[in-house]
Amino acid sequence: MTGTGVATQSVGPGGAPVFAQAFEAIVSNVGRVVKGKESAVRLALVCLAAEGHLLVEDVPGVGKTSLAKAIAQSLDLAWRRIQFTPDLLPSDVTGASVYDRTTSTFGFRPGGIFANVVLGDEINRASPKTQAALLEAMEERQVTVDATTYPLPQPFLVIATQNPIEHEGTYRLPESQLDRFMMRLRMGYPDRHAEVAMLEADTGAASNIPLSPVADAATVQGMISAAAGVHVAPALKGYIVDLATASRNHPALRLGVSPRAVLGVLRTSRALAASMGRDYVVPEDIKALLVPVVEHRLVLSADANFSGLRGADILSDVIRAVPVPSGRVGS
Repeated sequence: MTGTGVATQSVGPGGAPVFAQAFEAIVSNVGRVVKGKESAVRLALVCLAAEGHLLVEDVPGVGKTSLAKAIAQSLDLAWRRIQFTPDLLPSDVTGASVYDRTTSTFGFRPGGIFANVVLGDEINRASPKTQAALLEAMEERQVTVDATTYPLPQPFLVIATQNPIEHEGTYRLPESQLDRFMMRLRMGYPDRHAEVAMLEADTGAASNIPLSPVADAATVQGMISAAAGVHVAPALKGYIVDLATASRNHPALRLGVSPRAVLGVLRTSRALAASMGRDYVVPEDIKALLVPVVEHRLVLSADANFSGLRGADILSDVIRAVPVPSGRVGS
């Protein structure tokens, strides 16, 4: 098992073998570019299979954009990169109505959001108005421009990156925007072995390893459908709700787990189980995903912030406080 609780094991019955085979192919392909970060890659693909959006937050130079690009290139889907800057306009993201002189009519020109995979680089550099343009797209998979609604292609995934330590020229993501991201990952520094391998492979010139797609739209949609069919016992659904309730009553939190986060834990736990060859969820799946799915949505109290508590610490308290269902939760 990896440091974040994501492990691999042999495939199981039902639709799990097909899911696991496609999942491992993508993990292997992305791993050609993103070295020593298999756990982060697996969690990112769990988010994809759960039909969620991913926020990758960490210090510069640890591979945030490389991860996002490698995932996009591994999928035979339409993808676009939006470089968020303070002068980026909402219409640059969603699109705009443009006057056509030849027909004397207005026609819709799609923005950068119209793709299966959208890479939002340094999302916190955009103004709040531009950030807000993403809300409808991320939640409802559609864009409304001049009272006309345009559906986005399916599947649809936003992978956004941001630097948490650089404040000059940045705008903090509001809670409503953070809640639209199903999962937040931190890349962290590579281990010694991976970093030494990176130095040995360096050729002295900037190089990008070309990646060929290993999964198409039908494969991704099949993975999404397979994950949605993974069984979650009623006792485990109650366990997720009990964890959410405990967070809402925790004295160190002003804002606990939202209902959208509860759904996120359910969906990602199904995808994680399928990636490990199971057609049922176990309590360990839920525990492993609670921090990446929930932590970024929490709002700590003033005392908790002053004392240096982290959301992950509070979630550990919640996990210890809530009893794990007993019996055959996989049946």
